[in-house]
Amino acid sequence: MTDTSETKIGPNDILRFLLELFAFFSLGFWGFAGWPLPWPGVLVGILAPAFAILLWGLFRSPKAVIRLDPFGKAVVEICVFGAAALAWWDLGQPVVAAVFAVVATVSGIISGRKELS
Repeated sequence: MTDTSETKIGPNDILRFLLELFAFFSLGFWGFAGWPLPWPGVLVGILAPAFAILLWGLFRSPKAVIRLDPFGKAVVEICVFGAAALAWWDLGQPVVAAVFAVVATVSGIISGRKELS
């Protein structure tokens, strides 16, 4: 059985995709810059974004392996985006952390309202 409904991609969907990429980059950057190199930094720099990508792919992506209700998806999203914002805070960049957190929150609210309607 195939789904013949056409999926429309709006500006918020593009923004959310960019937020996801920035969150994954942020976690990797935090791992390499926030931990002493070579071993803790390399390990955290690779595993932190890999774990976030795994969580996102399993629970939050449009073709998620494990389907969750909108509230479960929100929890996963808050964990990933919150970790990215905290990573910037830990790196001494509170402005980047605050701007990212606000933009991700507003985008998440818009997406959640659309998903619940």
